[in-house]
Amino acid sequence: MAAATAAVALGLSITAQAQSKPAPVAQSAAKASASDQDAQLYRNPTFAFRYQIPYGWVDRTKEMQPGDGTGKGEVLLAVFERPPEAFGDSINSAVVIASESAASYPGLKRAEDYLGPLTDLATAKGFKAEGEPYALEVESRRLLRADFSKPREVKAPNNQVTMRQCTLVLVAKGQIVSFTFIAGSEDELDDLMDGLHFGAAKSSPH
Repeated sequence: MAAATAAVALGLSITAQAQSKPAPVAQSAAKASASDQDAQLYRNPTFAFRYQIPYGWVDRTKEMQPGDGTGKGEVLLAVFERPPEAFGDSINSAVVIASESAASYPGLKRAEDYLGPLTDLATAKGFKAEGEPYALEVESRRLLRADFSKPREVKAPNNQVTMRQCTLVLVAKGQIVSFTFIAGSEDELDDLMDGLHFGAAKSSPH
């Protein structure tokens, strides 16, 4: 069965490719007020993480929900540097966080068990794996990291850019949670990933 979570993330990455991105001034542009900064912080108590959304980004979480009606998958957060419909001459950076039931994959117990479906879908979409996937720890949470890239033709002097995608996978509370970061360079990916933080997990009801 196709990976619902990965399909959402990779489908959005296709949407996010080669879109307008002016000179990098938005990141350090106007200083946001305290209330603005709070509004830019996405919190998820169920999986005990938070994400600091870059200032001025566009939220498309509601529009990106899966339309299959199964209720097995959910987009928790989908934000873009520019509106996805605004095409341009470079990669539109994005962050997509989604979850789906681990029960959809019999025998899946670890993040590594999800690597096959994720990689199959990525290659089917024209992506190439960058290096070997590996486990890492982010603030005491064990995640699996997989990186992909895909060249894109654009209307620019160099005529080609590379879309880079990093997906972190977490298995918790019977769910597969994927954190997908899309950008035009490794440095941009690192900056986006710096916004992800974990805390104490919320206890499951008994």
